[in-house]
Amino acid sequence: MSRMDSKSVKVPMIVFAGSSHQGLATLIADKLGEKLGAANIYHTSNSETAVEIEESVRGKDVYIIQTGTKDVNNDLMEMMIMAYACKTSSARKVVGVIPYMPYSKQSKMRKRGSIASKLVATLICKAGFTHIITMDLHQKEVQGFFNCPVDNLRASPFLIQYIKESIPDFRNAVIVARHPGAVKRATSYAERLRLTIAVIHGEEKLPELEREDGRNSPPPAELENRTSFSLGLELLPKVHLKEKPPINVVGDVGGRIAIVVDDIIDEVGVFASAACILKERGAYKIYVMATHGLLSADAPRLIEESPIDEVVVTNTVPHDIQKMQCPKIKTVDVSMMLSEAIRRIHNQESMSHLFQHIPTED
Repeated sequence: MSRMDSKSVKVPMIVFAGSSHQGLATLIADKLGEKLGAANIYHTSNSETAVEIEESVRGKDVYIIQTGTKDVNNDLMEMMIMAYACKTSSARKVVGVIPYMPYSKQSKMRKRGSIASKLVATLICKAGFTHIITMDLHQKEVQGFFNCPVDNLRASPFLIQYIKESIPDFRNAVIVARHPGAVKRATSYAERLRLTIAVIHGEEKLPELEREDGRNSPPPAELENRTSFSLGLELLPKVHLKEKPPINVVGDVGGRIAIVVDDIIDEVGVFASAACILKERGAYKIYVMATHGLLSADAPRLIEESPIDEVVVTNTVPHDIQKMQCPKIKTVDVSMMLSEAIRRIHNQESMSHLFQHIPTED
């Protein structure tokens, strides 16, 4: 068979869904015109995850849809076992569609911890995945942890469309960064909406007590026989603790609609505190928008009791129960972009159209 003929051969596609978000998987499969593949996922009596693929995947391109939820460790194991089952059954490609990448927040070394997202990326690739589709990684550098191609899609076009269509008088809005680290994201939204930005800087935090944990442990000063190394420590400049200033809002939000943008809404308390500050500064409506709505713990109650008017998140993470408990939570469907990414990868088409006019800071 010639090279041209091999490219013209249509490889069959099969889409499997993990148990984390059946609703999103069904939407994606419907838009692709495919039925979800038959797979039996269950837990044994000792809580081990077991997966049985109930149809042939030999020579096919397999797409496994699984996202991170509150049961993140089971989600990960289920996804990797499913990928390994397809790999050992001679699937041609195994592509992971992971809208919310688990452990993506643990992408930096902290104290004596570890970079857990690197470990997770290595496990995912070793399990048999040959390509990953995800959305709004917490840190874009996480892409470099994988030994396979990663397409990091953006949800901002859908959220910007929601602002234009569902927020009355959005021209009187200001895009708010909840902390200085979110300024780039806020600027990206503001420039495409032709709005101004504001930044919340500082925090209300009680001083932490210093603990002796062995990180900084020069010999006690009362020791008589001091080494030259310990004497040298006295010559080093004193390291001062970093102290954030009291909370302040940089920018004018008085008499305007405040739209707080972020990538993840997990603990709602910090967003509720930001909303109180914006309300004190004169904002008359407050929206919180993010890609991934984890909405942990008692998030519905905190949202309901806060000055927040609406919390807008995409359906990358299931939150139907939270929506039933709090009518302020609204959902934006991003299944169209995920299905289009799958279609383009399957047909070996360019992905650049999905990133058109989206700045790298987004």
